[in-house]
Amino acid sequence: MKILSITLALIVALLACISSLHHHKSNRLYDLEIAFHPVKDETSYADQEKCNSHTEDSISVSLELPFLCSSSQQIITHFAYTVGYNLDRHIPNWVAYELTAKETIGEETRTNKFMPDPLVQGNPVVTQDYSNSGYDRGHMAPAADMKWSEQAMRESFYMTNICPQNHSNNAGDWKDLEEMARDLASTYGSIYICCGPIVTDTSKTIGITHKIVVPQFFYKVFLRCKADDSWTSIGFVMPNEAGNRPLMTYIQTVDEVEQLTGIDFFYNLPDDIEDDVESNFNILDWVL
Repeated sequence: MKILSITLALIVALLACISSLHHHKSNRLYDLEIAFHPVKDETSYADQEKCNSHTEDSISVSLELPFLCSSSQQIITHFAYTVGYNLDRHIPNWVAYELTAKETIGEETRTNKFMPDPLVQGNPVVTQDYSNSGYDRGHMAPAADMKWSEQAMRESFYMTNICPQNHSNNAGDWKDLEEMARDLASTYGSIYICCGPIVTDTSKTIGITHKIVVPQFFYKVFLRCKADDSWTSIGFVMPNEAGNRPLMTYIQTVDEVEQLTGIDFFYNLPDDIEDDVESNFNILDWVL
């Protein structure tokens, strides 16, 4: 079973840490700080204070929600997840939700009915925009996380939750990471998840009616509360390409994912806790 191999790979990585069980880079496949140049979403607001007040008035305080100041972003709240949708790129900047152990159990089946988001501003992306593109309609909040509710399942197929994704990645390593998230939620009771695309200066587009940007990487960050009421986090960044690698090769600290995306994750944590939690990871906190 592939999840077992993932767990064993994490244990091997743990044993390889001689002096510390915390953040190390030696087994990573990509040195992402120098491998590419991410294009961050720039704001047109006159000052950051105005942007902060605008955002704080727009969303409720939830630990899974990130902060990104962007004039091209529309924040849309659905039943089971929230999306920061990029109206220029026609893909989400981020998708965030809490996944509980109870929510990993359900009987709702996939609808496979991709639909335009009725809440999005302007002319929405439709499933036909992906036709003959060579890319999957890749979920950010996966349908398999939404089996607990008919509405949650249906809304997971809104095109605002979708990115152009390499099929092998979508059905391979990215799927493994999604399965790992469900196992973590089942094991630890709940986890907070935020995920999305990373666009670079060489990203291409698909579509005729809409120029939909094809991400070159995807990220996913996790946060959970431990039994002693302390917090722990971990991040993953993987290329939007075929691969069959241990998930440990994609591990990053949340701070590193923030540097790549320009997004402030888990900003509703107290600052001292956020700074400590996001600057490192502990593999032991994430072994199944």
